[in-house]
Amino acid sequence: MFCTPTQPFPRQFAASLLLLLCGGLHAQTPWPDAAPDVWGLAILDVETTGLEPGHHEMIDIGLIYTTLDGTELDRLFLRIHPRHPERAGEIARSINGYSETRWKALGAVEPAMAVQRILEVHERQAEHRRFILTAYNAPFDQAFLDALLDRHGSSVRDLYTYFVLDLPSMAFGLGVPALVNARVAERFGIEPETDDPLEHTGLSGAEWNLALYRAMRAESTARRSTGR
Repeated sequence: MFCTPTQPFPRQFAASLLLLLCGGLHAQTPWPDAAPDVWGLAILDVETTGLEPGHHEMIDIGLIYTTLDGTELDRLFLRIHPRHPERAGEIARSINGYSETRWKALGAVEPAMAVQRILEVHERQAEHRRFILTAYNAPFDQAFLDALLDRHGSSVRDLYTYFVLDLPSMAFGLGVPALVNARVAERFGIEPETDDPLEHTGLSGAEWNLALYRAMRAESTARRSTGR
């Protein structure tokens, strides 16, 4: 069984561990190293009205589903009307160009519709694969997505595995402790994500995340082939 411990644990501890590691996973799904074709990545980036999930809100989302080698399977981009536009901070607005008028003109949807669209694209792909949430600012993006889903009867844990991939940690593992995405981009030979607030979106972020993931995979593969 995919999620069966191999060593005996006290019953209460074992139950908690299984819930932690296996919540939302198909019991028979093998690990990605054993069956990469039944796993994939849900590469996420969001824009928000501020920094506090639950108080501030997601105002757009970019989501790209890929195979483990970075081949794109599906994508979604939505602008979302916040319930409390008055909470949008000036710094957030300067980063993502949010205004109520602009969002209306750009066809933003209500939060309930956004959740419906997110679930639709996920269900379309999850029929054949399990997905690992992947992001550059993973705790931030995950928390805002979870806050949105939670208000409409779902959760991140319902959709994705317990495990999360954050791209700066992957860069650290390849010897690039830069953290700032422009410096990481330079190190891996890709263009930095745009900082133009009229062009900077969740989708531009998700596309940049995917470009970085592919570049890091390529470098890791090259290192293995040369024995470095």
